[in-house]
Amino acid sequence: MTTTKFELVRNPFGRLVLTTGEGAVHEGVAAVRAFPVQAPEDGIALVSGDGKEVAWIDRIEELPQQIGELVREELASREFMPEISRIVDVSSFATPCTWTVETDRGDTEFVLRGEEDIRRLTVDTLLISDIHGIHYLIRDVRELDKHGKKILDRFL
Repeated sequence: MTTTKFELVRNPFGRLVLTTGEGAVHEGVAAVRAFPVQAPEDGIALVSGDGKEVAWIDRIEELPQQIGELVREELASREFMPEISRIVDVSSFATPCTWTVETDRGDTEFVLRGEEDIRRLTVDTLLISDIHGIHYLIRDVRELDKHGKKILDRFL
């Protein structure tokens, strides 16, 4: 296991406190993924309250277990990107329209403003933004059922 060049703890108020190898203390740091979809466990920046990077993590798995858990907890508390497993229905094939979907966070409905709010990240990965700015991920279009693929084809 590699050693880190910093220490990371949670203070009594629940905020992360980073102490660098040089002894500089940064309270209220946040973890930010560089590649949230393609490599969620790689390339994590720890940034200070004013948005400046104070530490870089190449791979979470290379951190000591306790620090890795703190980083994962922080990322989970900041991020909300439900992953769509099934497209149940759409209200219309003209936009705006309401989509009814099943996600890893439960069943939901959202409004798609326009076709431009469906972005292809890779050949099989899509990111869909609703009117409130919430992003929904379809990790692999090939894993959708026939009905869901047919709906997506109308919008792509």
